[in-house]
Amino acid sequence: MAKKRFVLSGYFGFKNFGDEAILSVLVNKLKEFNQSITVISSNPEYTKSKFKHIRSIYTFNLYDIIGAIAKSDFLISGGGSLLQDVTSLKSLIYYLLIIFIGLMFGKKVIIFAQGIGPINNPFGQFLTKNLLKHCTYVSVRDEKSRNLLNSWGINADLLCDPVFSTKIEHVEKTNSVAVQLRYFKTMNEDFIDRLALKVSTEFSDKTVEIYSFQDDIDLKICEQFQKSLNLLNPDIKTVLHSNLTDEEIISGISKSEYLIAMRFHAIIVGLISSTKTLAIDYDVKVQKIAFEFGLPVIDLKNDFGDKFQDLKKMNNRTASKAFDWNGFLRTIEG
Repeated sequence: MAKKRFVLSGYFGFKNFGDEAILSVLVNKLKEFNQSITVISSNPEYTKSKFKHIRSIYTFNLYDIIGAIAKSDFLISGGGSLLQDVTSLKSLIYYLLIIFIGLMFGKKVIIFAQGIGPINNPFGQFLTKNLLKHCTYVSVRDEKSRNLLNSWGINADLLCDPVFSTKIEHVEKTNSVAVQLRYFKTMNEDFIDRLALKVSTEFSDKTVEIYSFQDDIDLKICEQFQKSLNLLNPDIKTVLHSNLTDEEIISGISKSEYLIAMRFHAIIVGLISSTKTLAIDYDVKVQKIAFEFGLPVIDLKNDFGDKFQDLKKMNNRTASKAFDWNGFLRTIEG
């Protein structure tokens, strides 16, 4: 494959495990073909420190972004849930602006394994629909996104999440349960206390490894959970992990016997590492992946019922998917 220039746009540099893991998968695939890579990042120095021989430019330095895209052959937008306005309309407009710049310069634009929507703002819907119609290749990670695009007259490949392609070494399980929590608008102290009581009751003989995936969002909740756990059972051993690399997170969860997780990509790591996993339903994407793989699910409001017993009865099974690179590779080879 001839060497080409790629600009990668996504929620990169914020040290959010899922997006950084997707970036790793994408960069490693492009490096297989010795491609030139520039990543748009909120923390260019951090991003450059993660990967050898790539460039990185600041998220809000429009001059550098325009210059990099103008010199590129391809702009890749994704993965993750970039094109939605639940986070904010400004966020949606920002990622659409990057796509618009790519199209304006006549570049081939790839929408990479994204979850599209919800987009509630009519103007946001109009912009998204009309920009994506002009992209060279579009792929999404769920059926709902593909159906939405099909209703707009846009063809999209349906793929699994790229993190499913992460290779994990087989390791012996330790006597531990991993708990991964994040802030959410319906998160409350009652849920934290109920979860702490259940974990201290069901796993009093295990080390509770608590994971903050993105410290500015997760860490406070994780600290509250640890405090509640230790007040309920001063003898239980707890370890709070923060500011970890992707590799450290994957390694830690893969060694645990059990995982209780909110974040979508934490659940994927549990699935591909044969860790018995219970999902905390706070978002529709968590509902979908839990249903697809038959995982027990609890939510932030209701009683836990028998879900912890269901977790303990699970078999250690590796649930993985093969990420289909064919459409992507045909596009960049063309």
